Amino acid sequence: MKRVCYIVLGCIGVGLGALGAVLPLLPAFPFLMLAAWSFAKSSKKLDAWFKGTKLYKNNLADFAAGRGMTRKTKVRIMLTVTALMSIGFYIMGSRGIYAGCITLACVWVFHILYFVFGVKTLVKEREMA
Repeated sequence: MKRVCYIVLGCIGVGLGALGAVLPLLPAFPFLMLAAWSFAKSSKKLDAWFKGTKLYKNNLADFAAGRGMTRKTKVRIMLTVTALMSIGFYIMGSRGIYAGCITLACVWVFHILYFVFGVKTLVKEREMA
């Protein structure tokens, strides 16, 4: 039963990750991480299949191998999170929930600092030329 739950969770992650690769406001990265983790827990075949997909190779392979992320991927993640958090910030601010705004602002600052300083930036061949 546990294995089936991991497979279902992995399939949901792949589906949302594929949508996120196309839609600008839906982040692909966290969903693909969910899929990779779920498939690794559920099945060697599904894990091998997922790691062989173009979706994994383009979005997650370098990060999972500890090499980092491209500048484009980092910027896309930071912009998406900023846009989504600003919606929450606006809603809480308009309702007078200032402690929530402060908390969300701190989370946002640490998120940006992590991606700028904590995640290594890969230089692709195209960027070097």
